[in-house]
Amino acid sequence: MSERKKPRLALIGLVVIALLGAAAFYFSKSDETSASEALDKAKASQKLQSLAELDGKAPSHRSLNVQTWNTTEGAKVLFVEARELPMFDIRLIFAAGSSQDGDASGLALLTNAMLNEGVAGKDVSAIAQGFEGLGADFGNGAYKDMAIASLRSLSAADKREPALKLFAEVVGKPTFPADSFARIKNQMLAGFEYQKQNPGKLASIELMNRLYGDHPYAHASDGTAKSIPPITLAQLRAFHQKAYAAGNVVIALVGDLSRAEAEAVAAQVSADLPKGPALAKIEQPTDPKSSIGHIEFPSKQTNLMIAQLGIDRDDPDYAALSLGNQILGGGGFGTRLMSEVREKRGLAYGVYSGFSPMQARGPFMINLQTRAEMSEGTLKLVQDVLADYLKTGPTEKELDDAKRELAGSFPLSTASNADIVGQLGAMGFYNLPLTYLEDFMQQSQSLTVEQVKAALNKHLSTDKLVIVSAGPTVPQKPLPAPSDKPAEQPLGVPEH
Repeated sequence: MSERKKPRLALIGLVVIALLGAAAFYFSKSDETSASEALDKAKASQKLQSLAELDGKAPSHRSLNVQTWNTTEGAKVLFVEARELPMFDIRLIFAAGSSQDGDASGLALLTNAMLNEGVAGKDVSAIAQGFEGLGADFGNGAYKDMAIASLRSLSAADKREPALKLFAEVVGKPTFPADSFARIKNQMLAGFEYQKQNPGKLASIELMNRLYGDHPYAHASDGTAKSIPPITLAQLRAFHQKAYAAGNVVIALVGDLSRAEAEAVAAQVSADLPKGPALAKIEQPTDPKSSIGHIEFPSKQTNLMIAQLGIDRDDPDYAALSLGNQILGGGGFGTRLMSEVREKRGLAYGVYSGFSPMQARGPFMINLQTRAEMSEGTLKLVQDVLADYLKTGPTEKELDDAKRELAGSFPLSTASNADIVGQLGAMGFYNLPLTYLEDFMQQSQSLTVEQVKAALNKHLSTDKLVIVSAGPTVPQKPLPAPSDKPAEQPLGVPEH
């Protein structure tokens, strides 16, 4: 499993809530790229002006006036007017993730990947050229809970209106061409072959199966080599009609629009979606029995994943657990896990922990890679660190430091329109209050050591761990003694 970037804390993690079940990497299309030369110039100009205005001062948090309403067809809309740039972002969040696949694992991902492959009178190339010619960006993706489609466009009417028309057609009236369907299936099957050489992916698949059993979260969002070939175009059309319905979507909208213009944008997109109600919320999983699994894989290193069921997005302990996890292993250097595993012993380049709350209880997970001959000792060390942390809780200094880091990163949660539209989408999808960002910040800053410790022990237990390793079976060596000056080259990862 590849080492991930240091997170910005749980607040910003709200925007990427379901990435654990991320859509296949070979389909992902970023909606964060530059839309056009005109957009680039506008953004660069605004950025330079903003930097000049700071004059060395810390950035202040952007206060959001979140407006909300429902369209005639039943779509929930959240809107923030932002006039700084001549552009707008719209993101549609459907309850159409892989948890809705049923018996056809991969159906949600395939449906989402096919959206921009064809509409009436346009193939995939014509669609791409249509967006590019208007200086607009289209993005899409499918995850465990949700599927998304997004558009970034200039707000001038001569660009906005045709971009929205094409966007509404792509999302609401795709034609699902057979040749594209065959090509994408082949790409997915090729991806499965690649996964066989990825021990981290293999361990992740096994871990989710052990954690969730027959729950919809168990299977990978991209399906399997056996589940993809039988899926038919008729199934895609039926899934789109049901899951991409106007009653099953949240529309997040941010940018250079008046309230009247925003209402017109939302109404146009909503009207072009299939008609239908929201899908039923996913049921809660049951706690699995503690277990240990191993996948034999020829390598010099071993992937370790330690997990248990965590919380859903509605849990009142979310803020306490987020802050508590930041101290355990949610950040970079200085966390409990990083200090003991890398800084004192050089057993890995990185070790991370995190909660992934979703509609139903998502996993709490610790993951790392270490040298194969030290994998058993490293696993025990990680378990000991977790057990000690649950027993003692954070120190006052650790909690104060985590609060300061959160306060420092808080402005980043609304630093751009893209950040804001992500926050709005998550708030709408998980039915969070419109004041969520301020509420989360205030709650986090008021937490005590005792409250964080109690929340951690309420939701985590060393007796409930599900552990999966992927690597070779080799004779084990003892761990090095902790040191203030471990080797520059971590022992946990072989030299290149």
